[in-house]
Amino acid sequence: MPHAPRDTRSRILAVLLSALFMSLLSVSIVNVALPSIQTSLNASNSAIQWALSGYSLALGVIMVAAGRAGDILGRGRIFLAGVVVFGLASAVSALAPDATVLDVGRFFMGFGAGLFTPQVGGLIQEHFRGFERARAFGAFGAVVGVAVGIGPTFGGFLIGALPGELGWRMTVGVNVPVAVAVVVLGCMWIPRDDGDRNREHLLRRLDPVGAALLGVAIVGVMLPFMLASQKPWAWWFLPGGLATLAVWWGWELALSHRGRGEAMVDPSLFRIPSFTLGSAMITVFFAGMTSVMVIEALFIQRGLGRSALVSGLVVLPAALAQVYSAPLAGRLVRTWGRKVVVWGLWINVLGLALIGAVALLLTDGGSVWWLVPASLPLGFGNGWVASPNQALTLREVPVSTGGTASGIMQTGQRIATAVGSAAVTGIFFHNVSDGYPRALVLSFTVICGFMVAALALSYVDERLARGTSLFDDVGDGGLDGKD
Repeated sequence: MPHAPRDTRSRILAVLLSALFMSLLSVSIVNVALPSIQTSLNASNSAIQWALSGYSLALGVIMVAAGRAGDILGRGRIFLAGVVVFGLASAVSALAPDATVLDVGRFFMGFGAGLFTPQVGGLIQEHFRGFERARAFGAFGAVVGVAVGIGPTFGGFLIGALPGELGWRMTVGVNVPVAVAVVVLGCMWIPRDDGDRNREHLLRRLDPVGAALLGVAIVGVMLPFMLASQKPWAWWFLPGGLATLAVWWGWELALSHRGRGEAMVDPSLFRIPSFTLGSAMITVFFAGMTSVMVIEALFIQRGLGRSALVSGLVVLPAALAQVYSAPLAGRLVRTWGRKVVVWGLWINVLGLALIGAVALLLTDGGSVWWLVPASLPLGFGNGWVASPNQALTLREVPVSTGGTASGIMQTGQRIATAVGSAAVTGIFFHNVSDGYPRALVLSFTVICGFMVAALALSYVDERLARGTSLFDDVGDGGLDGKD
């Protein structure tokens, strides 16, 4: 597709990032609302857990297939369809008369987000080139920081400011006007895209068998880590999920050998070192870092006896630091390449160490607000990891498979989040009997292990990239475009 004019690209990015913000806010804001939801709907612990797990499962299951559908049918139309589903499901959830309707609504919110999320990365890759693409992914990272950071604080404000159950309902209902605006502006600003014009054997090219196999495999892998703390029998899903994953990969290899473009995931993507290593790195990174705010919040609220609002305010400056650092990384990545990610990971390790040291000092008394400066390196470092990695990982991926590649990356992140959160929080709760500071330090030590693994992958990728130019328009995706 020809490049859209610069002002059109800016409007496209605004629409895409608004949808991304909405989906991320739906995750961060609902955690604060769970106690109010449970009381209002007289819901069981299991029902409340499914309000979270159902969203995550639906999101993880659909993303790769949605990315493939966007590559073939047109990313713009799949993006808008996903936002419509997300908005309608948000309205259902906000008006839910009982926990069952809420859980169904949250599931379809995750399904809608799973449809449009891969298109965000695919459309950025399609409409932006070179340095502009790196800057667009920098803005992507800033939006992530804002959504994750203000979610708990905004949710606490809504629940405290609005009467009765209106507060928690608005934490979900706030998505509805945003979704309406995104759909209206998206129809106006996102160029019409018919996708791949070769519609011959369309159903086969969408690979419904592969999509079903991968969906079953993802459920089998993610579900045990989500449910096993309350339902140990859920571990029986894991062997079946791994076996189904192997069957799915065999199916994709067989389809690719036919040479008809029928495989949902082209195995040749994984022969691109920057894509394979970058995807592996961000998967390992998410396995560790997504638990940091959970552990810190548990330490502040349960270990120090402070409120959820205080907990949210403590981590808010770190999120704002990411708002600054992510666009900065988008500018630096053109010159420094993978070194930006390496430095970001080291800054994260520093932040983990500082929070652990402050937690130990707080056992002898002290202000909880010392955790604010200790947490700042984490926010800054996160901005130097996720956004530049997105640009670097996708830079050699052909635009024609950008949605699928984005879906693969984000599916790995969702699985890593489930696995890592279960492991890290499990270690935390296993050690709280010895004191909350010790539990936090041990949990953060495990997270540092994930960071070391991410560093190893980044060093390998950085070494392989030496002697090559980051600025060639490889795969329509170099970092030096200026149009």
